[in-house]
Amino acid sequence: MKTPMAKAGDINPRWYIVDASQEILGRAAVEIARILQGKNKPTWTPHMDTGDFVVVINADKVQATGKKETDKIYQWYTGWPSGRKTRTLSEMRTRRPEQIMRLAVRRMLPKTKLGRTMLKKLKLYPGVEHPHEAQKPEPIAFGTAKR
Repeated sequence: MKTPMAKAGDINPRWYIVDASQEILGRAAVEIARILQGKNKPTWTPHMDTGDFVVVINADKVQATGKKETDKIYQWYTGWPSGRKTRTLSEMRTRRPEQIMRLAVRRMLPKTKLGRTMLKKLKLYPGVEHPHEAQKPEPIAFGTAKR
């Protein structure tokens, strides 16, 4: 028996909505990355984008456990000499709150062209308002946060 492989015409993406105010950052990012890749479906194929769209509201209110607000450091390099930049989680929350969730999910996706197209299906909004009501996203919760 041959293994079924998804074809471009067989893929029917769905829309999901996640309220991040009730979620822990890492645990929610894992589940969102699985949905974006399509690994939650039986039709998952490694070389195709079989994933769904995910709308995250209240991305600025995502919770972090322990002392991550002060100890977790985001760093990048600008390309100039002595160009290493760092920010803590609390600084990221004040400057670019939706970037926290985007970085967590991006680093769990494949580092290829396919991963970049999967990341485009992630829609992040710091508040409750979002422009995707016409797609009728289904609410999904991964579990209540325990602090």
